[in-house]
Amino acid sequence: MSKEKVVLAYSGGLDTSVCVKWLQDEKNLDVVCVCGNVGQEETGLDAKKQKALDLGVLDCQVLDLRDEFSDEFLTKAIAANSMYENKYPLLSALSRPLLAKKLVEVAHEFGATYVAHGCTGKGNDQVRFEAAVKALDPELKVIAPVREWDLKCRPDEVAYAHAHNVPVPEGANDNPYSIDDNLWGRAIECGHLEDPWNEPLDDAWVMTKNPEDTPDTPTYTEIEFEAGKPVAVDGKKMKLSEIVIALNKISGDNGFGRLDLVEDRLVGLKSRECYEVPGALTLITAHKALEDICVEGDLLKTKIKLEQDWATAVYNGQWYSPLKNALDAFMADTQKFVTGTVRLKFFKGNCHVVGRKSPFSLYDYGLATYDRDTTFDEKASAGFIEIDTLSLKTWAKVQGPSSAAAQA
Repeated sequence: MSKEKVVLAYSGGLDTSVCVKWLQDEKNLDVVCVCGNVGQEETGLDAKKQKALDLGVLDCQVLDLRDEFSDEFLTKAIAANSMYENKYPLLSALSRPLLAKKLVEVAHEFGATYVAHGCTGKGNDQVRFEAAVKALDPELKVIAPVREWDLKCRPDEVAYAHAHNVPVPEGANDNPYSIDDNLWGRAIECGHLEDPWNEPLDDAWVMTKNPEDTPDTPTYTEIEFEAGKPVAVDGKKMKLSEIVIALNKISGDNGFGRLDLVEDRLVGLKSRECYEVPGALTLITAHKALEDICVEGDLLKTKIKLEQDWATAVYNGQWYSPLKNALDAFMADTQKFVTGTVRLKFFKGNCHVVGRKSPFSLYDYGLATYDRDTTFDEKASAGFIEIDTLSLKTWAKVQGPSSAAAQA
């Protein structure tokens, strides 16, 4: 009788390699691995596939998801100017629903009963994976080995790996940080950073230069957008994945994109996190500047409020929810005229918008200028103020500090 199958989100690292053996031995399952390339720094995907095959998995699918991640996920994040708690661009929260989607697709391909992931029981990613799976196929069952097994720390996993002939990378116990990265940036936590009083050490940063070591002259860059989507950098048309890579380099070389913060996790605890998001912060900064001249005022104010709802929904694993889908539709409608160019100035860890233009700009020079050729009728303001303050004036007479009611 054939065994039931499980499809595992596989990174090739220690955690998921141990997961393979644990699922085989403790759950008596045939394992299929899925390794998604969403632009992470790690290389050697072929070697990771071979490692999984050597562990006895049925198959290990290595999927290049960089363009799908950019075109279907990052475009929506840019449209929503996604900044969780107004602090940082969403990172892992954007890649997890795509990886979960691929788990479900491969599970259907192999007729698997289960999917599995290597997330811990105190993080957000477990929720993101499982919420996405439940939305895409409610019948699939999810196994989370790290929540079930008795391996409490990394040395325990190393010992288990040695005992079960799982290859252990050299220096597996030496890395003080937990890292997750993709095209959009890099998240760093644990180790020295767990004390929020500790300043991040230089070895925490990889994508960005120390601002003190950056060029002594400013760097200028222009980003072009069409209907809210980035399409070119410095006049060169590129697909979005290439634009993000280019801006990661330009911004990072100028020391822009480092964040050190405490965030509120979905599971109720506060966590100190460091992020390197040079390209993401650059694109959101430019996109906001273009929206300022292209989106009508009341619509823009409403959009800014809903951006936090969008970011919170995605952070909480609700990528495939009705709320998120409705917010996507709203955001998409606001982007119809967000077309134009933004000029940015980088210098010593800073990025400033120094120019913006659009064929659909609502910025009217004639109305805005204070020169003698202004087209704004200042006399009309008197009537506007009279109507605008009518409610306040009525209140002051009846209930205000100088009213008879207040003096009684």
